[in-house]
Formats: sequence, C-alpha cells, structure tokens
Amino acid sequence: MSVDVDAVELALTRLVDLGDAVRRDVALGPMTTYRVGGAATLFVRVTDRGQLTAVAEAASASGLPVLVVGRGSNLLVADAGFHGIAIGLADLEATVDIDAATARVTASAGVALPVLARKTAAAGLSGFEWAVGVPGSIGGAVRMNAGGHGSDMAASLVEVTVFDLAAGAERTLQATELGLAFRSSALAPEHVVLDAVLQLQHGDADASARLIGEIVAWRRAHQPGGQNAGSVFVNPVPGEVSAGALIDAAGLRGRRLGTAAVSDKHANFIQADDGGSADDVLALMTEVRGLVEASSGFRLRSEIRLVGFDEGDVF
Repeated sequence: MSVDVDAVELALTRLVDLGDAVRRDVALGPMTTYRVGGAATLFVRVTDRGQLTAVAEAASASGLPVLVVGRGSNLLVADAGFHGIAIGLADLEATVDIDAATARVTASAGVALPVLARKTAAAGLSGFEWAVGVPGSIGGAVRMNAGGHGSDMAASLVEVTVFDLAAGAERTLQATELGLAFRSSALAPEHVVLDAVLQLQHGDADASARLIGEIVAWRRAHQPGGQNAGSVFVNPVPGEVSAGALIDAAGLRGRRLGTAAVSDKHANFIQADDGGSADDVLALMTEVRGLVEASSGFRLRSEIRLVGFDEGDVF
C-alpha cells in the first residue's frame, strides 16, 4: 500500500497546532513487545485528551486510517509500516480511583494491568487478580477483552469512556454495548478508550496476594519471555480445545522460519529474533495455521492485531 502524499499533507495542516507532538516516519516496532516492524507515516504523541480533537479533524479531512498504540503487547506491525496516523497513548496520564466501599474501580486507558491487579488486591478487592500476568494496559484489554486464568475483562467491566474520532467527541458506552466475546470486542479503530469502570468484589487482601503470587509463578514456569506478544492464536473452543495443544500435536514446537520461531516453552507463542522481521512472524503464523488445519481440521485465527499487512494476509 502506497502513501497518499496529498492526504498526509492535508492531515499535517490539521495537526499543526500540536507542534512537536506530531512526527513523520516514526518506528513503531520499539513501541511493541515484538520490537519488530516498520514506521507510521504520522505519529501523534498524546499527552492530553484535548489533542484528540485535532487528530479527529486530521483523520476526517485526510481519510487516513488511524491506529491507537498503547503498550503494544498485542500488536504486530508489518515491516512496510502503517500508512496512516498512529496515536501514541503511552505518555497519557495513568490514573486509578478505587472506591473501597462500593468495590468500584475507575482506571484510565494507560494503566498497566499488573499494576491495577496489585492495587485492587491490596485494597481488599477481588476479581482482577488474573490480570497480573497480562503485560498490557486497560485500553488494549478492553478492546480485545483480555483475559486469563478463568476470567476476563467482561467479568467486571461496567462501562468505558471512549473518544470517537469519527464524531470528534467523547462517549460513554456500557459494557453490554461493546460486543465482548472471547478475545474480541466490537470497538472500532476510531474508538480510543480513555477510561474503564470495573465492578469488583470485597475480598481478602492476603488471599488475593497469594493468588497473584501463584499466577506469576505459573506464568514464569509455562510462558517464555523475550520478544513476543503472548498467545498468537485464539483457542478455537475456549476451555476445551487450545491452540497451543493443536500446534503441539502437529509437531510444530520449535519450528523456525527466518527470524521467527515457535517457542519451545509454549507452542502458542511465536518469538521474534533481535533485529528480526515482522513479515517473518506473520509468515510463520500462516504456515502454522495451515499445518494445524491440515492435521486437526481447526482453522485458527489470530489473537494479536496485525497492522499494515496486505488485507488478504490477515486472519
């Protein structure tokens, strides 16, 4: 996909008041846990919610696509990059408000899930311990209905505040409006999650601390570190058939293609080498998907967001 130069110049005219918060050709790979991939044509470093109005005007006037980048823990950007406007939220203030009396928690999009898990547990609230092992932020967790260890965002999410880039305004959406399903939601690319409200339960801080310790220990024992984005495929039958087991059964643990390899520790993780290629990661995902389908009949779909690749290559 080529860059529409006129569209880019038009977008820049609408972003001029944001000054050096706007840059061209910014590498996105270092902003992801894969640490591979190309650059965004335009990148806006958002430090204040008010800046999103200018981004909305730029996107509307230019027709350029928009990509929200938080912690990048569920994102693979093609080596060719993203030909649009990337919005970086990593520097937006992260806030947490815990109402211990009602067990209701409000967290801004940039709050790290492990941080929120520990804060709520220390406040004597239960129901969010599972999130301690997920290296993402609230915004991304809402978008993909992140989960693990028998729970997910849908279990406690009450409502979210989003900035709707298409409308140029904030909206509050109830959890029932989000189409939350296993590792997915109906949120559109133009919806920028700003805050989420969770309803937890009163619990025991010591019991929650023990559970958090057990989850962390399990993750360290069973999942690899390094350059990856966690599970790359959605379990085809949640709770019954896991993608990792299917990949294992197909004999693909440790399989390598170029600078990408199926993890020896967990078959549903694909690792990228230092200085590796995002295109190699996708090529290996595609190969694994085909071999699993041939051996089991299950057609896997990606759990990670695939950005900048040809539409026909995304699944």
